[in-house]
Amino acid sequence: MRKHALRIGMLLLLAMLLAACGNNGAGNGGGGAALPAPGTGGEAVKLKVGVSPVPHAAILNHLIPVLKEQGVALEVVEFNDYIQPNVQLYEKQLDANFFQHEPYLVQFNKDRGYNLVKAAGVHIEPFGVYSRKIKSIDELKDGAKIAIPNDPTNGGRSLILLAQHGLIELDESAGVEATVSDIKGNPRGFKFTELEAATLPRVLDEVDIAAINTNFALEADLNPTADALFIEDKNSPYVNILAVRPDNKDSDAIQKLVKALKSPEVETFINDTYKGAVIPAFD
Repeated sequence: MRKHALRIGMLLLLAMLLAACGNNGAGNGGGGAALPAPGTGGEAVKLKVGVSPVPHAAILNHLIPVLKEQGVALEVVEFNDYIQPNVQLYEKQLDANFFQHEPYLVQFNKDRGYNLVKAAGVHIEPFGVYSRKIKSIDELKDGAKIAIPNDPTNGGRSLILLAQHGLIELDESAGVEATVSDIKGNPRGFKFTELEAATLPRVLDEVDIAAINTNFALEADLNPTADALFIEDKNSPYVNILAVRPDNKDSDAIQKLVKALKSPEVETFINDTYKGAVIPAFD
């Protein structure tokens, strides 16, 4: 019995030693620890960025392997609205977002009491006016139904574009925040409907013309350079930006993303992919 008990004790001791060795191995890279990125010798830094599907997601997905080589694990999260990407960035569920122009961000900060900031300007998406009922703006009838975005900056942007083409007259003091109440001349009696920007391509059959953001136009298979009745010119001030928080703006991972977004490779990708519907505008 004494020999049997000794044998059992030795087996238990051996099992404990093997378990200790296994735990030491897990502490040195096992147990789901992040793997080193190629060429960095350390753990990859995760960077979670909220985007609109087109063209923003495509641009960032193009950069995933580039940033991986620099030790940044880029996660691209798609949104179909203009609210949650900023809310989740402010609440630190995201590290950055890429979907909006600076006037929209400024107004959003003002309305919500946020302090989100621009990290870099990347591209312009010329805003366009589309129709399924007419082929030329000259065919637009008096009293026509016009749909525009209901958010302050894009609504104002669309009204400015309509005014530039002589369809309405705006109060000059309204600026980029113009609303339908700032229309001081509407001699042809156009009727305006304000809707969420993402829904505008879906109402084209119900209105005569609609002013649509290029990202939503592209998602709806509308070609801004071929299908728009008219679009903004290349001097549009509405540059789409990478937005971040003040606390992470200068982080190494964000700066690597900024550099990658402003690279010749991205410029070539945008030009080759979108052929004038999206225009590089680095700053």
